[in-house]
This record gives sequence, C-alpha cells and structure tokens, in this order.
Amino acid sequence: MAGLAPGSARDDAALAASIVERAAALAAGERRAGLDTSQKTSVSDVVTNADRAAEALVEQLLSDGRPDDGLLGEEGASRPSATGRTWVVDPVDGTYNFAQGLDWWCSALALEVDGAPVLGAVRHDASGTTWVGGRDVPPTRGGEPLAPLVDRGLAEACVATYLHPPWIGTDVSRAFDRFASRAATLRMMGSGTMDAMAVADGRVHLVCQHTVPPWDWMPGAAIIRALGGEVRHVEAAGRTWYVAGVPTAVAETVDALVDG
Repeated sequence: MAGLAPGSARDDAALAASIVERAAALAAGERRAGLDTSQKTSVSDVVTNADRAAEALVEQLLSDGRPDDGLLGEEGASRPSATGRTWVVDPVDGTYNFAQGLDWWCSALALEVDGAPVLGAVRHDASGTTWVGGRDVPPTRGGEPLAPLVDRGLAEACVATYLHPPWIGTDVSRAFDRFASRAATLRMMGSGTMDAMAVADGRVHLVCQHTVPPWDWMPGAAIIRALGGEVRHVEAAGRTWYVAGVPTAVAETVDALVDG
C-alpha cells in the first residue's frame, strides 16, 4: 500500500476499498471472539474494543499509504494534513447493531478536500460487499458500476432516518414530524452509512437525521453525489440536519424542515 502515492483518484479509491475491507474483517473477527462494550452518551451510543482496533488499523494503513494526509476518526484518531486532504474514518458505523449481533453495520472511509467529501468507501462485512466512488471515480458496488439515482418526490420516497427517544415531544421532534409525515414510508435501521448505501443501490431514496458528525455522513455523501443525488445541511429546531438522496425528495425535505 505504501507504493500508492497521492495524485491518482483511482489509486485513492483502491486504497480506500482495501482499507475498509481489512477494517471490517478485523471488527467482525473481534466480535466473534467476544466484545468489550461500554457506553458513550447513552445505552444506544456505545463503543467496543472492535471499534478501537479497527480504527487503529486504519490509522496505521493510512500512515503507511498516505503519510502526509490528515486523519479524523470517530474514536479519536487525529493527524493534521500537509496536503489539504483529510481521511475521515468510521471504523464501525452502526455500533449498537454490531454489539447486539445485528448485521446492519459497516466500516467506512471518506477523503475530504476543502470541507467536502470527494471519495467514499464502505464495506458491509455480512454480505461481503464494498462500495467505492466519488467525484473523480464512478461509484461501484462489488466492482460493478452503480446506476444513476432515479428521482422521485418525498411522497413516493422510502426515508431512512432516526430520532433518539429523548427528543420525542420537543421542537426537534416537531421538525422531524414535518418531513416524516410527508414520506411514503420510514425505516430506522441503525447505520447512517449503510442507509446511504441503500440509497446508492436504489432500495431507499433518502436519508435524513440531525446532528450527524462528519464520519457518519461523508463516506455516503461522496457516493450519493456521484450518482446524481443531492446532499444538504439545513438548520431547523436549533439543530443541523443532514439530508441526502434523490434531488426532489431532498428539496422537499429541506422545505419541510425549515417550514416551522
């Protein structure tokens, strides 16, 4: 991997895909061996030894392969950038699912330049599927090209979302209700990046949540944008909401959120 020098988008994509595959395999192995799980902010916001081990692996592989690029990881990995490029790491996205033995989780990586994700790579270990692509690399799933997203309105859209129970009955919940009540159907599956890959596959049409950190939106956003989707951030009920998916449903969701 150390021989893949920066400068080629396809080399970056190949490196990113290899890294998320290795990270996911490590995390899955740690789960089979038995997890040490602890809470962060709530019973559903957890971290495991697998998260930390997978992030340490990603950090080492990027130190070898892209030593001058920056690094930002969910579990604390951090390195300043000498190139204007920063890799954003989520070693296990959907950790609650992961810790509970559910399969809707992934390892994810994004390359960010000037505040925007230009490349995303995602590995779903349970199905052995890797998605990779972005601004300069046409997105693929398992090495096969992904089709452009097919537009539709919110009333015809399946929306993957989440609302933490303590927000129910608050202004945040009322903002949530404004877009959720206009959707065709909702799904709460527990991994924002896997939800984004369902959008990339055309099985879901929109993802929307508030207060989403960069490692939870950047990998999926790079791929969705490259497939003709829209990615927006909007302020509503004192929170920043992330909305990504087919263009018309995104626009209608943004309008619904701010219509309050």
